[in-house]
Amino acid sequence: MTSTPLDLGRPIAGDVVELILDDHRRFEELLRTLRDASSDRDAVRRAFAALHVAHAEAEEQEVYPTLRRKRAVSAHEAEHGEHEHAEGNEALLAVLELKGTDTDAFDDAVEELARVVNHHLTEEELTILNPAREEVSERARAELGLAFVRVRNAQLDDDCGRLENVRRIVARAARRGLLDEEDDQD
Repeated sequence: MTSTPLDLGRPIAGDVVELILDDHRRFEELLRTLRDASSDRDAVRRAFAALHVAHAEAEEQEVYPTLRRKRAVSAHEAEHGEHEHAEGNEALLAVLELKGTDTDAFDDAVEELARVVNHHLTEEELTILNPAREEVSERARAELGLAFVRVRNAQLDDDCGRLENVRRIVARAARRGLLDEEDDQD
């Protein structure tokens, strides 16, 4: 089966909230396609990996720190978002490390990835994006959108979803304590 690169979008500007939501809808579509045994699951997992890493890195480098400075979100909410990105990357790594895409192990790993990512999307939309809409001006959201897409697109250009890079990111998160058991009362 010939692998066709999937369109991950290359926005150049926009309201950061809308840009993040657009990526969230892409994640949901990629997860649906990843569950489809008739799809090119290897291409889909590579596309998902690239988008997940690029999106998370852009949020952690630009969005979360800016929203904290503007007091739209608390330090705890930003740190919790980073913790959930780390969990997502860990689940993603499990999917990437599997050789075959037509096994029960692959299906189980995709199910866990979907569980972790969907939980994060819901929480982020409620606890980070809603406050950003309410507490941050349109102009500031547009400026933050530029910063977000700059990092996101640069990460995609650097092939950020490759297995070695995801391994490095997961190891960094483990060293930072982001993968330790945390109280799940959040």
